[in-house]
Amino acid sequence: MNWRVRVVHTTGYRYAAPVTQSYNEARLTPRSNRWQNLVVGSVVTTPATRSYRYTDYWGTEVTAFDLHAPHTELKIVSSSVVETGDAGAPVNGVSWAELRSSDVIDRYAEYLEWTQYVPRDRELAAVARELRKGRRPVDAVLAVSEWVHDKLTYQRGTTGVHSSAVDAWQTREGVCQDYAHLTLLMLRSIGIPSRYVSGYLHTKPDAGIGETVSGESHAWIAAWTGGWWGFDPTNDIEVGPRHIWVAIGRDYGDVSPVKGTYSGGAATAIEVSVEVTRLA
Repeated sequence: MNWRVRVVHTTGYRYAAPVTQSYNEARLTPRSNRWQNLVVGSVVTTPATRSYRYTDYWGTEVTAFDLHAPHTELKIVSSSVVETGDAGAPVNGVSWAELRSSDVIDRYAEYLEWTQYVPRDRELAAVARELRKGRRPVDAVLAVSEWVHDKLTYQRGTTGVHSSAVDAWQTREGVCQDYAHLTLLMLRSIGIPSRYVSGYLHTKPDAGIGETVSGESHAWIAAWTGGWWGFDPTNDIEVGPRHIWVAIGRDYGDVSPVKGTYSGGAATAIEVSVEVTRLA
């Protein structure tokens, strides 16, 4: 099944005092890969500024821009049209012995390492090892994702943008970012290379053509079991045409939608919205 989807992501900031220098990076443009095709995409700012694009180390398209005229508000609007499709079935192409080989470990070392958001944890590693028993790597990914889905309660406000997988586990609550981080921690602890994926989720599977719905920024994981494939532990579903891929990395720190530095008053987010329209 293929969809054509328009995504409009708006982010706005207001500053307590005029900002005179501002340097920013936006990771808001959906990627073209074997699961989807970017038809058109743009990132527009108010105040207007010149921008340039580059592809970062992880393969994500970045729009970089800076502002030097005094301003008290900043608005960033990313608009894109994407053709999406089924991500395909989970890949069963590697054994546990092959995952432990030096070739695989060397090639995917960065997706096996511990980070601020995905730290080592003995308790969760022990659970992952139990879930691994008697299962192939591909089935272990599904078992871990289902376990995370069942053990966490989706709840906004109990974790923050800087919370780690362990923080979410301690509260037993979190949002999609936390579900993804917790799944990554457990998969990496049993030697399965895994990525953090950020993007968008069409929230209404039965939406009609031309109907605009309130979408949301979303996060899921991609695992390597002989090939990369995606899974959404928050919803316990395979990644499909409702998922729009934007950025990949080791964790949220590699894919933050907007980040930068500026000189001026304290900033407050005044507008964050995602509108998703199925065009075909």
